[in-house]
Amino acid sequence: MEILAPAGSFESLKAAIHAGADAVYMGGSLFGARAYADNPKGSLLLDAIDYAHLYGVKLYLTVNTLLKDRELTQQLYGYLQPCYEHGLDAVIIQDIGVMSAVQEWFPKLPIHASTQMTVCGSGGVRFLKEAGVQRVVLARELSLAEIEKIHQETGMEIECFVHGALCYCYSGQCLFSSILGGRSGNRGRCAQPCRLSYDALADGKVISGKGENALLSPKDMCAVDLLPQIAEAGVYSLKIEGRMKRPEYTAGVVRIYRKYADWYLEHGADGYCVSEEDKKELFLLFNRDGFSRGYYEQHNGRNMMALNKLKPSDNEKKSYETLISFLKKQYVDTEKKISITGCLYARAGQPMKLELTSLSCRLTVYGGCPQLPRSAPMEPDQLKKQLCKTGNTPFVWKDLQIQTEGPLFVPVQELNNLRREALEQLRTEITGSFCRTAEKELRNKGTKAMEKPSCQPFTQTVGLHISVETSEQLHAVLDNAERLKQRTKSPLRAVYVDAESLEEQLSEAVNQLHNKGLEAYIMLPAVFRAKTADRYRNYKYNWASLPADGYVLRNLEEYEFLQEIRWNKVWLLDHNMYLFNQKSREFWRKRGSFMQTNPLELNSRELKEISARDSIQIIYGRYPMMITAGCLYKTLNQCRKKSGQRMLKDRYEKLFPVKNYCRDCYNIIFNSQPLWLLDRQDELETLCAGAYRIMFTTENRQETFAVLDSWMEGGRPPADFTRGHFKRGIE
Repeated sequence: MEILAPAGSFESLKAAIHAGADAVYMGGSLFGARAYADNPKGSLLLDAIDYAHLYGVKLYLTVNTLLKDRELTQQLYGYLQPCYEHGLDAVIIQDIGVMSAVQEWFPKLPIHASTQMTVCGSGGVRFLKEAGVQRVVLARELSLAEIEKIHQETGMEIECFVHGALCYCYSGQCLFSSILGGRSGNRGRCAQPCRLSYDALADGKVISGKGENALLSPKDMCAVDLLPQIAEAGVYSLKIEGRMKRPEYTAGVVRIYRKYADWYLEHGADGYCVSEEDKKELFLLFNRDGFSRGYYEQHNGRNMMALNKLKPSDNEKKSYETLISFLKKQYVDTEKKISITGCLYARAGQPMKLELTSLSCRLTVYGGCPQLPRSAPMEPDQLKKQLCKTGNTPFVWKDLQIQTEGPLFVPVQELNNLRREALEQLRTEITGSFCRTAEKELRNKGTKAMEKPSCQPFTQTVGLHISVETSEQLHAVLDNAERLKQRTKSPLRAVYVDAESLEEQLSEAVNQLHNKGLEAYIMLPAVFRAKTADRYRNYKYNWASLPADGYVLRNLEEYEFLQEIRWNKVWLLDHNMYLFNQKSREFWRKRGSFMQTNPLELNSRELKEISARDSIQIIYGRYPMMITAGCLYKTLNQCRKKSGQRMLKDRYEKLFPVKNYCRDCYNIIFNSQPLWLLDRQDELETLCAGAYRIMFTTENRQETFAVLDSWMEGGRPPADFTRGHFKRGIE
């Protein structure tokens, strides 16, 4: 069972190691999900790898952001190569394109799938395992039962968060910071809008309690009480969150989890109990309105939210400062020493021989020749005393034997030289044992851009696709189908019907669309967890026999489900599959994708670099800002187990629709403004996309008609709209 610690700086790395971490995850100068941490740069990152290895600790590098095409082709190889050759233990990734590139360029480098990949079920884990991933960091929203099922069904190495901050959104599915301020969580620059205050509204009236407006801010997780259950569910690596926190925090949390992991490994689950004193220490280090146990034992709830933003008392502040002072002295300012054993062999007239052993490393170093003494010979204790002065090196002698033969004298300088050379060689031997060489024939591949697919169209004209989530929207589209089909530019060809909202009407909807001469696609749920998978599996023959023309996939689990039911028609990928670069697009093409929806965070210039005739460009719709296991209804004690819609109002009086999808218990928070590119067709044509998509989400019948009329007649956009990232993009 691995204790995996966060390190947002070299100092935090040291603190984690000295407090007992088995492994550390940290970012470098590029592509990490904590771009604002004090990440080591250049050679300092290589020093961090060496430092970890010196203490027998693994270092995992976070490359867990989405990479634009030029970054992947021009920067990634050069960034990773020195780390790879220096013995990096694994790379943590979010981007399928990065996964594909790393496997091609650095085949011996283990890959861990980040929690940013939103892996929620056995299907997603199986997919990644078959793709060559060694470990999966599961979505934080999963229960113990779900984790155990995944472990039993896949045998995959699993990593789960056990302590620290929780995102309100499924990691990897958040666009809130990106859209509001251009700081994308998918690029490591989240501004944490979830920690701000919001009011909940129904029918225009505030329904949230006074002073309880941190509606999107979960309490920090503390699962130290659950370590036996987590371990027995199949979790190998216990991950602590906190790369933006100070080194003392890292040390304090690591030492307590180290203590209880060791206790469990030695004694088992019987009698496992965490002391109140240790819980208090974790509480003092950081909390938000106290702690929750995360999602391990519950799906959501009011008690998981930091609604009150409580401030610490004066006594708590004093206790905190005392604790921080202790941790700084114990783990930050003081370095743990590495025990070594050895033996010195010395005889006058022959080179001294010093044998050393540390960890799994053994070496022999030879020094100068001892002399015959002119007066009193040197005693073994004198030799030992001089050799044991390890100074500011990381080593300390656990046992040093001195074996001499006959009287002798050794100059102090000779002993010092022998000691220095031996300890430096030992350091080099330990760290060097992890090094590897990048294969020369792969180096050119690492800097060669992929060619963009030809812009030859599948059909004569670019088609229009429309997605709908309600019966009102569907019937509005059906009523306008004939004139939409007759449009000269981009006639209507296909409609996506949301399976989550319209499950009972799918067969009828497909038939109605076919009767209008349109293709019908089923848009699968945004989240496909065990509950959803079981329901779909119970009716898998219905899904397989549904006369739809294809499915729209929004996660890895759904891809595996289609393989399971032997679906032999076409399938499309939605925008949240994050096809940011040619590598990711080519990966999915090889697996049979028919079309791929362009991501929402690239600007028009960046889209031109990757968009092709199998691309779908969204031109209208409210961005899904968050997909959450947390439920606004449950937080407000208003759960009726019935789907509906509420509004969130921010400090600028902007209103964000919140739809709850009760069938599978998740919420989607939509942007306050719809994307509007209906009047930008000349610019859109330069993308060479094969289809445009109008995405209806919260619109009623009248609003749906108005959008379709604007598309047909070139009407002006509404008073409140956004161009999204089409112009500005993200850092």
